Amino acid sequence: MSTTIRRGSATGKALILAALLTVAVPGAAYAKTVDVTVVTPGATMGPATPFTGVSSHADFPDGLVSGGGADQAIGNDEMSNGNHVMGMAPSADGATEYVDTPGVVGTDPTHWMAFGGSGSRSSDAFSTTPYALCLQSNLIRHTQVVMNKANGPTTGLSSKLVTATCPGGTVLIGGGARTTPASVGSLKPIAGFPTFDDAAHHFGSIAAGDGERDPDSWTAVGGIGGGRGADNMTYAYAICSTADIDLKHVSTTVHFTEVSGPNTASTGQTATTGCSREEGRLVSGGAAISGGNVTTTDFSKATSGGPHLNGSFPSDAAGTPVGDGDANPSYWTAATHSGSSPSQGSYSDVWALCLDVQHGHKR
Repeated sequence: MSTTIRRGSATGKALILAALLTVAVPGAAYAKTVDVTVVTPGATMGPATPFTGVSSHADFPDGLVSGGGADQAIGNDEMSNGNHVMGMAPSADGATEYVDTPGVVGTDPTHWMAFGGSGSRSSDAFSTTPYALCLQSNLIRHTQVVMNKANGPTTGLSSKLVTATCPGGTVLIGGGARTTPASVGSLKPIAGFPTFDDAAHHFGSIAAGDGERDPDSWTAVGGIGGGRGADNMTYAYAICSTADIDLKHVSTTVHFTEVSGPNTASTGQTATTGCSREEGRLVSGGAAISGGNVTTTDFSKATSGGPHLNGSFPSDAAGTPVGDGDANPSYWTAATHSGSSPSQGSYSDVWALCLDVQHGHKR
């Protein structure tokens, strides 16, 4: 078929230009998109006995997991002191963990695992609920998981920090944290947050602050109370894009909130932050219970041995967890707990990581 266009026709010239752009530059004729769907199967009961753990998983076989979280149901009596998050991490199949040699350990994960643990107190009311943030984007089509690990913490009232960093030419879109074994009842991850592998952030020891752009790493911190264990391990996971995307179209923004507490025994606290529409989609979030000032100084553990995380999950503005199938949540909530002892000087920290593929900025 032939097309005849009269010389001097502006409409004809525009049609030719549009056709050439569509053929010569694939993707130039359509908008770059990001959408996020929450998948959660509901609660898995347990752990119901002291010094044990339970795992659960959220699955999204039709897309990519950009991040995820966990929520622990703890009841409202002293038994609640024993229940804590033991881990939040991507998985290839919903059952297998990335725990072997550090480095790039997996590609295109479609599952998220949540782990709950109990200390010396347990209850039949305890449960663990996983949340997977499932990414669908015509720009980020593949992801890779970077894992790093360290032995510890091994002595009472101590912590161990470990950082996983994305390869060059990629973008961080999420992360996770895990400690093992569950049999050491006071061992737990007390932080997981976005950060930078640079001197200004002490190579992962200082967290990304509110409004910072394009973090490249994820830090996990394991904490321990009075227990000990030579085989204790802390794992950090960074979920990264692959290197086949044009980074000039990609921008991430961190939002961060820190609130005081919980300070008295057997009490909890929450902190919530989120992404604005202009900054893009919420693709992951982080949480910590700390000694404060985590975005300006090296991460420090709260002074008591008992403070722990009870949740890190996508939510509404009031901190209520979102439901299965909810699209494009905007907020992330951290739920923390003091344990059975007072913990003066404790702070609750929360991060939201927002992804924009429309505007980007010069790196």
